[in-house]
Amino acid sequence: METLKPYTAEIKSRGQLTIPKKIREISNLEEGQEVTILPIGDSVLITPKKLKLDEARRQLKKILKNSNCSLEELLEGVKKERESLCKEIYGQKDK
Repeated sequence: METLKPYTAEIKSRGQLTIPKKIREISNLEEGQEVTILPIGDSVLITPKKLKLDEARRQLKKILKNSNCSLEELLEGVKKERESLCKEIYGQKDK
């Protein structure tokens, strides 16, 4: 991760804090993503929560919704891509 200048942000009345866009982009933080908040002395460490099965499902659902693609179309595309990659690497079709 590249070094950034310090940013300041205001905690709103309901405890909400906006993470600056530049930091979200560099940290790959997306809307709806869970983070872990760890108090360390008088500081707070915020880190992305590890990807788990439920998170993977949520991401796939989001991708499908945004692409107007059905699950069957996605799986067929994955199959074709795998066959193409296997042929490119090994010179034969995936079995």
